[in-house]
Amino acid sequence: MLVSVRAPVGALNVSDRVYGIGRGLAAIRPRSEELDERYLWWLMHTVRPQLSAVSVGSTYDAVTADAVGGVRVRVPTTAEQQAIADHLDAETARIDALITKRQRHVELLSERRAATVASAVSGTGLDCPRSRTDLPWLHDLPARWRTVQIRKVATMGTGHTPSRSVPEYWVDCTIPWVTTGEVAQVRDDRATTITETRERISDLGLANSAAELHPAGTVVLSRTASAGFSAILGSEMATSQDFVTWTPSDEIDAEYLLWCLRAMRADLLGRLAMGSTHKTIYMPDLEGLKVPLPTVDEQRQLVAELRRRLRNIDDTVNALNRQIELLRERRQALITAAVTGELAVA
Repeated sequence: MLVSVRAPVGALNVSDRVYGIGRGLAAIRPRSEELDERYLWWLMHTVRPQLSAVSVGSTYDAVTADAVGGVRVRVPTTAEQQAIADHLDAETARIDALITKRQRHVELLSERRAATVASAVSGTGLDCPRSRTDLPWLHDLPARWRTVQIRKVATMGTGHTPSRSVPEYWVDCTIPWVTTGEVAQVRDDRATTITETRERISDLGLANSAAELHPAGTVVLSRTASAGFSAILGSEMATSQDFVTWTPSDEIDAEYLLWCLRAMRADLLGRLAMGSTHKTIYMPDLEGLKVPLPTVDEQRQLVAELRRRLRNIDDTVNALNRQIELLRERRQALITAAVTGELAVA
């Protein structure tokens, strides 16, 4: 039978009222023995379409407590409710265990991915003598490699924001401008290159600020807010002051430098980043950053092998994430089928 949570005359009283328990939350308490509490819990997993239909808001969707109370649901006998709840408790627990197992596998692969990057830029596995290094984020390197400050093999720079108080600087904006908003593109370290930006600046703004136009292939590192994330510019771009940039010389490959920066991220954040809420890495500290430096040919060989190994890891992670997605879909479908009577539960 159809019932209303607000309990109109002649309908089953599923709750005696809807309680406001804080902004964005409502509590529904069964008052009748004809409604099993566990069944109500599963039932509420299926009412989202009804709530979405009555949601309002410009910034985010929201529903009122009265709207929640007005949801109409189908309720079987108490014995059937209990059987459905027992079935869903058991089956969703089994699905949740499978999801947890796959999520743990993804976490382990993420750790392996980070170790694979560190292994590549440190030359681990190469058949050659090794020696201790002065790099705080690596223990040893092939003895024939040297370490060098990045600014000695790449032109170091940064960016700026044209004055927002001069409207003329923000007209006819055609120059891609990298801000912290672009960090989302590379946060998982899968993408290496930024090809599109959310914002652009104008030639006039560029000319009247400390912003610089950096060539394609320049490596950028975010040093404020989302500090420590790095990428390669896919075309000529400017950046905000939130980034440090290195334009490689012919002594260092851009992608090799990128993976070095990603391998040292934990050290950058733990040793150099300052601030309790928003971490910042200051330019004087960045000027002293060092990386291992094999020959350019060897750098490119290491990058090619690293790409292959990461591709295998990422393919496995993609497959696991797809399995997790399907399991979650299966979980929701099971709940919906059980509480709507589409699935016969003994």
